[in-house]
Amino acid sequence: MTDTLVILEKAKAVSLNKPLSTQFKNNALEKMAECLMESTEEILTANQKDIKNAEGKIAPVMIDRLRLDAERIKSMASGILSVAALPDPVGKVLDKTKHKNGLLIEKRSIPFGVVAIIYESRPNVTSDAAALSFKSGNVAVLRSGKDAYFSARAIVTALKKALRECNIDENYINLIEDTTRESANTLMTAVGLVDLLIPRGGKGLIKSCTENAKVPCIETGTGICHIYVDEFADIEKALKIVDNAKRSRPSVCNAAECLLVHKSIAEEFLPKIYDLFGNTEPKTEILSEGEDIYDTEFLDFKIALKIVDGVEEALKHITEHSTHHSESIITESKENADYFVSMIDSAAVYVNASTRFTDGGEFGLGCEMGISTQKLHARGPMGLKELNTYKYVIIGDGQIR
Repeated sequence: MTDTLVILEKAKAVSLNKPLSTQFKNNALEKMAECLMESTEEILTANQKDIKNAEGKIAPVMIDRLRLDAERIKSMASGILSVAALPDPVGKVLDKTKHKNGLLIEKRSIPFGVVAIIYESRPNVTSDAAALSFKSGNVAVLRSGKDAYFSARAIVTALKKALRECNIDENYINLIEDTTRESANTLMTAVGLVDLLIPRGGKGLIKSCTENAKVPCIETGTGICHIYVDEFADIEKALKIVDNAKRSRPSVCNAAECLLVHKSIAEEFLPKIYDLFGNTEPKTEILSEGEDIYDTEFLDFKIALKIVDGVEEALKHITEHSTHHSESIITESKENADYFVSMIDSAAVYVNASTRFTDGGEFGLGCEMGISTQKLHARGPMGLKELNTYKYVIIGDGQIR
């Protein structure tokens, strides 16, 4: 039996334990945040090891995704505390009805059981996923990419310490040691041991999981996000929004990758956006030609540009090239805004705002497990509620059919 399967066996056993009370879970989450902060030095040392190993192998903008500092660790701890403050989703009565014969039929929320998360080079996913899984009553099996492995291990060490100090089985949070493709394949095919698989990463990882997984899988899609600057846009507002959506943090999935501009406003808008992106730091390349530019998630200081005839052409382009993550329209026309919102088939649709808000923390979820771009079960930022399924509980007094 591989080490990955050993971890899964232990995780499955823990998932069958008596559910922890809300207070027990919240106390443990508060201790996790505390231990995370106390382990700042150890986590930063481990992160420097990851960065050193990654330098020269991944793009500088991806190094930024990987890098931790004291402020980012503090933010991770704050995310855990935010999860602790949220209502417990487990055991909620979602719906109920009474049969004509007196049976009480209730629909109650329950955890999935063992939730496996495969992710790449963002160490903060480690604490976010662990906290959300734990609060939602699940057991977390974390499998980070090799670029972030030492950071993830240091974070999980701190979280496990918190569980032990609260007299809770430390196997509620697990880290897969093996970062090769073999461990990913094991998680994808561990029928009976993994109740839900969530891949969080690039196009290759998502495709591999959706094509090969034999366990239930929620697709968290890549983010080819669009911003359409309409003919009725406020130019200064549009410049501010596009700048934020592209340059505030280009290596994340909610960053804009394609800019669509109405032809009637292009003469005024384009010189300003070219000046902004070309003459202020960080300089950003605007691409208007080239193979596959409209189907590329750059995750870098690059953005594709297309001039369109109107909202209909903008919608047609988005329909053809979107990954159904986040799209935004900049316009002062309520009619065009309403039409855009009604026709866009993406998890998040914005009017006069940056796509960078598609995030669990910004949506009031504490933090997030990922952004689901599918339509079954979960869509958009996934928080506590999306990590529960449900069952029917029927209470009777001798009724027979």
